[in-house]
Amino acid sequence: MTSRYTISGLAEQFDITARTIRFYEDEGLLAPERDGTRRIYRERDRVRLRLILRAKRLGFSLAEIRETLELYDSESGEDAQSRYVLRVINKHRAVLLQQQEDIRHVLEDMAQVEQRILDKIASREQPPPNPN
Repeated sequence: MTSRYTISGLAEQFDITARTIRFYEDEGLLAPERDGTRRIYRERDRVRLRLILRAKRLGFSLAEIRETLELYDSESGEDAQSRYVLRVINKHRAVLLQQQEDIRHVLEDMAQVEQRILDKIASREQPPPNPN
C-alpha cells in the first residue's frame, strides 16, 4: 500500500505550516491528489516537499527550485539535475562568501568606531591635572 499524508501531517512532519504547503501548491511545486476538497499527498509529494525545503535553506529561489524539480521529472534525469544544482550552489556560495567578507569589514569598522568613542569618553573622565 502506498503512503498517504494529510496536509496537517506533512506540516507537522516538516515543522512548517499548512499555509506554506498550500503556497508551494499555488506555485506549482506540489500537486496532491484531491478527494473533493481534501488533499491527498503521496510519498512523491513528501519527497518533493523535503527537496523544496532543503533548497530553500540553501538559498534557492522558487524559480531555481522549480527548474530543479522539472529536471528531476524530465527525461534528462539525474545528471542534468545534478549539474544544474551544482551551478546554483556555486552561485550561492560565491554570494555568501562575498557577504561573509563584507560582514568581516563592517565588524572591523564597528570595532574601530567603538574604540574611538571609548577613547573619547575615557579622555573626558580623566581628572584635571593637580595645580600644586
